[in-house]
Amino acid sequence: MSSHDHDHSHDHDHSELSPIELRVRALETLLTEKGYVDPPALDELIETYETKIGPKNGARVVARAWSDPAYRDRLMSDATAAIAEFGFTGRQGEHMVAVENTPDTHNMVVCTLCSCYPWTVLGLPPVWYKSAPYRSRAVRDPSGVLAEFGVRLPEKTGIRVWDSTAEVRYLVIPMRPEGTEGWSEDQLAELVTRDSMIGTGLALSPLALEAAQ
Repeated sequence: MSSHDHDHSHDHDHSELSPIELRVRALETLLTEKGYVDPPALDELIETYETKIGPKNGARVVARAWSDPAYRDRLMSDATAAIAEFGFTGRQGEHMVAVENTPDTHNMVVCTLCSCYPWTVLGLPPVWYKSAPYRSRAVRDPSGVLAEFGVRLPEKTGIRVWDSTAEVRYLVIPMRPEGTEGWSEDQLAELVTRDSMIGTGLALSPLALEAAQ
């Protein structure tokens, strides 16, 4: 089941790269040719912001929602304001909506026309999120896409796909893993992955976290 409740137009064109992205790519090429930029160092910097620094913001939000029912209610009622309590505000995060996974419903986010993404809580969007195959198949075959990410849901669990726009961006609140009773917010945040907040993954189990460390 998919949801396209927002009919707002996107502020990007339909090409693979927007004009700004094309200019950035040209500038990066020029700086590299002149020796001002080291490509491996640049790739490492992008990777850090894409998978480490940015998603840690969202992980803190999710961990608070898991451990504080009052905060969870505020987040579900007005995600923009609740996220701002952490100081996470600014462009690409002005209008946030939180959607919560349950045993009956799994939420997944896509931007079908471009790559609208909540930078304030997730950092830079991954390359696959911006790709045409993901943008099209996430709507047509969400269970197939999830399977490719290694996520297999119970048959009773429905999948709801949310189309992110320039006006509204989504944060998925994954289900809290079992065996985490009494954990601190910092401990819980370690279980929250970027993909689990997009909906293409699940939160780590305590055993999976231990194995990854």
